Amino acid sequence: MTTLIIEADGGSRGNPGTAGSGALVRDAQGRILATQATPIGKASNNVAEYTGLIDGLNLVRQIDPEATVEVRMDSKLVVEQMSGRWKIKHPDMQRLAQEASQILPLMNVTFTWIPRAKNGDADALSNEAMDAAAAGTSWDPAASRIQPTR
Repeated sequence: MTTLIIEADGGSRGNPGTAGSGALVRDAQGRILATQATPIGKASNNVAEYTGLIDGLNLVRQIDPEATVEVRMDSKLVVEQMSGRWKIKHPDMQRLAQEASQILPLMNVTFTWIPRAKNGDADALSNEAMDAAAAGTSWDPAASRIQPTR
């Protein structure tokens, strides 16, 4: 069975404010297979973090929906909520967690908290998304600093 790694992040300038998310998928050798950055508009950092997770899961579904997946995020909230260790109280987070849980079988997905310093590529993508949101434009993958491995 294939193992894929999602690195996801989200941010909000103002919280709530101009928000964006970033996600990428790596193979077991660390090669970047796919990237996504989503300008969100005005939202909280937690909405942006969940959006990054959803984007990453959707990328994996396109690459190999049968893969074993490790999600790495610097959002303790999302990692703990999606792992079932923390309750999800906020209605927006409940909706986003439900959406995320329907993309891939969660029995194939593990969630790992990582320090922000180890989430640099996903953070860069989320910043590109926030820049695009602030400019009122869409994200341009060809202009991204983070590119799939060729």
